[in-house]
Amino acid sequence: MMKIPKRMAGAVIHALQGGVVPRIGLQYIAVGREKEIEALLNDINVAADGGAAFRFISGKYGSGKSFLLQTVRNYAMDRGFAVCDADLSPERRLTGSNGQGLSLYKELMKNLSTKTSPDGGAIGLMLDRWINSIRSKVAAESGLELTDPAFHRLVEKEIFAVVDTLSSMVHGFDFAALLRLYYKSFVEDDADMKGKVVKWFRGEYQNKTEAKNELGVALCIRDDDWYEYIKLFAVFLKQAGYQGLIVLMDELVNLYKIPQSQTREKNYEKILTMYNDTMQGKAEYLGIVMCGTPQCMEDPRRGIYSYEALRSRLVDGKFGGDLNNLHAPVIRLEPLGYSEMRILVEKLAEIHAVLYDYEQIVTAEDMDSFIKLEYGRIGADSNLTPREVIRDFIEVLDLMQQHPEQNLAALIGSDSFTFTPTTLEEQEPVDDEFTEFTV
Repeated sequence: MMKIPKRMAGAVIHALQGGVVPRIGLQYIAVGREKEIEALLNDINVAADGGAAFRFISGKYGSGKSFLLQTVRNYAMDRGFAVCDADLSPERRLTGSNGQGLSLYKELMKNLSTKTSPDGGAIGLMLDRWINSIRSKVAAESGLELTDPAFHRLVEKEIFAVVDTLSSMVHGFDFAALLRLYYKSFVEDDADMKGKVVKWFRGEYQNKTEAKNELGVALCIRDDDWYEYIKLFAVFLKQAGYQGLIVLMDELVNLYKIPQSQTREKNYEKILTMYNDTMQGKAEYLGIVMCGTPQCMEDPRRGIYSYEALRSRLVDGKFGGDLNNLHAPVIRLEPLGYSEMRILVEKLAEIHAVLYDYEQIVTAEDMDSFIKLEYGRIGADSNLTPREVIRDFIEVLDLMQQHPEQNLAALIGSDSFTFTPTTLEEQEPVDDEFTEFTV
């Protein structure tokens, strides 16, 4: 039986049962996608060397886009990166007239995580670690006591040296001013002021007046400049002892769904700015990955490809044909193969048995029969997604564990068994001419 902690087994099974990717335990269900993961991990190595990278992941609903994001997230944190992630939504966009861009920034900062703080909310811990690392370095090099005034002057000199490297960047002077204020409150053990500075970095001040009253600083992060602070964070984090910053965004379809063409194009223009920055060396120690469906990427009327400047940069070249170029800006997820799905259900059966404390009740022949049934569906070779297979199989495992008198052949052969519909194409038809969306 697989050796996996029950807590982790529960997190894996319950998340997959709900149709979402678990935050932990991905290593126990990793199947396929080795080449795609390798390509994304190469981007992380580029960012670690001071470069920047931008990738799109294109795949159908349930094809494994979110799984790839979580795999990249975990790997990046293990490598010493800070990682922030967010799902785009009608309330969280790259830019908008009602503060949607700032809302996205707030979500990214709320989810800012590191290896030692994997559940988000890591800004304060990062700042404290930065200051403590400099204090330790100065103490080791100078031999001075921590209470010696000369020690504090040396620490302050090191702090300001780091801060000054940011001043030449866009909004770098403002960013540096807040770092100095945080250091001052750290030295004075002013927890209230430290909390206010963290609040500022999280983008939670509504206007300059509020920031002025609480911090004495007449500035705040706004809807139209939040991305500049992401670039500043990436450089600062390198100075603070991390490898850089990885930004992960899912659900690009929510930009595709924006009914107003002008608003949609402004969001695509923001993507273009971010893409150009990373490709032209205007960003450092930064990796960005965005996920969407083929339709929201390639639709010539409303998708990202409807914005010509992006289409010309992202469209496939002339010579690839059906070959998948994993060095291209867009990684297209191919369906998992029969053998990979078979390995996946075997892993799920083992994890399910650990979670509910029972001896394995599903035989190899049962698993073969289940996969054959799934692949027997019309169009399964090109349309079957891991999410569908996983949810169907977990349901079968649940029923067999709770009703020992049943067997898999009887369950999947009964008239009541139906496949799990998870894709939009299966759930309801889409009007190709125009679909209205709530904004």
